[in-house]
Amino acid sequence: MRRLFIMLAIIGVAFSVQAQAQEMNRKEEKAARKAEREAQKAEEERIGQALFQEARQALESQSFVLEADRIIFKRGQSAYVTSNRNFVSLADGKATVQIAFDGPYSGPNGVGGITVEGIPTNIKMKEDRRGNISFTMNVNGAAVSAQIAIRLSEGSNDATVNVIPTFSGNNMTLNGKLLPAEKSKVFKGRSL
Repeated sequence: MRRLFIMLAIIGVAFSVQAQAQEMNRKEEKAARKAEREAQKAEEERIGQALFQEARQALESQSFVLEADRIIFKRGQSAYVTSNRNFVSLADGKATVQIAFDGPYSGPNGVGGITVEGIPTNIKMKEDRRGNISFTMNVNGAAVSAQIAIRLSEGSNDATVNVIPTFSGNNMTLNGKLLPAEKSKVFKGRSL
């Protein structure tokens, strides 16, 4: 009987040690996963901050392209679009807005929509206390008269552009990535 109790005690101690070892392994694995997630998050923040600084520099030098992947129309309808054909740019003293949709109709610009160009005036850039940047300009040309307002969110190159035509209420918003003009790969159609 005594041997039975000793055997049971030894087995109990062995199970207890094994359970503690498994618990320690789980805690170590959990800590390792947490450290890996934190390192990945820190790397993503570092990359986002570098993209933000590059976009900020492009706005300051007035040589940028916002490649839009989503357009939101006046009444809230939205459409996902290809970013190499939908953009707002400012380069070499000329502002361009191009909207193009996938479909059978090639549009006036030859790529499925419209392209308008104009001369930018009244350019203003300011930063709020959270680090977000607002960039506004008026664009006047043969086929366009609009105010363009860009908002660049701190910590990434994600930006929103509101295009507000002067003579109509057909406002639209474009969401996408803001890049320096030399890094952009947009395809510009025929302008009006």
